Amino acid sequence: MAKLYFYFSAMNAGKTTTLLQSAYNYRERGMRVAILTPRLDDRAGSGKVASRIGLRAEGLGFGPDDDLQRRVEADIAAHGPLHCVLVDEAQFLCRAQVWQLSEVVDALKIPVLCYGLRTDFRGELFEGSQYLLAWADELSEIKTICHSGKKATMNVRVDEAGRAVQDGPQVEIGGNERYVSVSRGEFKKVMRGEGSIEPLQVPLL
Repeated sequence: MAKLYFYFSAMNAGKTTTLLQSAYNYRERGMRVAILTPRLDDRAGSGKVASRIGLRAEGLGFGPDDDLQRRVEADIAAHGPLHCVLVDEAQFLCRAQVWQLSEVVDALKIPVLCYGLRTDFRGELFEGSQYLLAWADELSEIKTICHSGKKATMNVRVDEAGRAVQDGPQVEIGGNERYVSVSRGEFKKVMRGEGSIEPLQVPLL
């Protein structure tokens, strides 16, 4: 039975790596998948999905006004049956697009696997994450670790000096040089201005 899945985590937990592994598993069994990726995150190139450990794949870029059910139906018409739809950086979906993906599951009977952040640098839900948490059939946390050794659940945006940034737009594309995943306790400390955090110096391969 097809389901809508939401795999969420803090930054640097390997969400894209897990997505690409899932795509590989389907393809290894002769099944066709479509990978949807937001065009606003073009660090690996428009319409491309890349993990920090060097895995890459071609995806279908989408914008905030795109109807994702129609995109999937057009892909099926052009290339044949789909066995799975995977969505990278799913926090950037809008409410309508999460509903459209639920229609891919319910009307087209295709499983949809979404991977994304739960909260932003202020600890607030992204729109896409909010509605995936509300409407997904299955929720699963991909875990990562804070520098304190505790489970990281929050994301801190940092400046060049490692100080937590508390103002600015919700969406600001960046990787290890701009964001650090921390536990809730460490998030509270740095947001109070108690110390700084060194960003991870790991390049996107």
